[in-house]
Amino acid sequence: MKKLFLSMLLGCILMLRIVPALHAQQPMPDSNGYIVKVGDVAPDFEMMLTDGSQVKLSDLRGKVVMLQFTASWCGVCRKEMPFIERDIWQKYKDNDTFALYGIDRDEPLDKVKAFVEQTQVTYPMGLDPDANIFALYAERSAGITRNVLIDQTGKIVLMTRLYNEDEFASLCNKIDELLK
Repeated sequence: MKKLFLSMLLGCILMLRIVPALHAQQPMPDSNGYIVKVGDVAPDFEMMLTDGSQVKLSDLRGKVVMLQFTASWCGVCRKEMPFIERDIWQKYKDNDTFALYGIDRDEPLDKVKAFVEQTQVTYPMGLDPDANIFALYAERSAGITRNVLIDQTGKIVLMTRLYNEDEFASLCNKIDELLK
């Protein structure tokens, strides 16, 4: 009986130490579902683009990088993408200090290629088949569209959620500012 009590006591003590440690490792999402915040170093990842090439975020240090999380089933994404194409990509696609990547969540290559063709965007699109890249930035169950803007040092400087004209204008202005 004494051994059982000591075992249970030891188990309780271990749980009191382990549970808070596990909880501390899981960032609390903000009201938009982001688990990263402005000022954080952007979580690194590697992804395959629709053309078969690979890109690693940390290899882009020294550039301003915009990540657009999207999917073919997202109506708001489809609404936002022409503005990203026209007001950001066409303006900066030839600037060697800028990179823009769409990151398609949970869809196979053929579906992503069809989506790119339908939306007529020309910026590079990457695959995130299990939403593991998305889950580095936001709660896995959180919605899209969302954009993450990263400065030349690899720090997050702006994050958007959904699409509204004022927020999109602030994204464009911040890119302009960073590229001056």
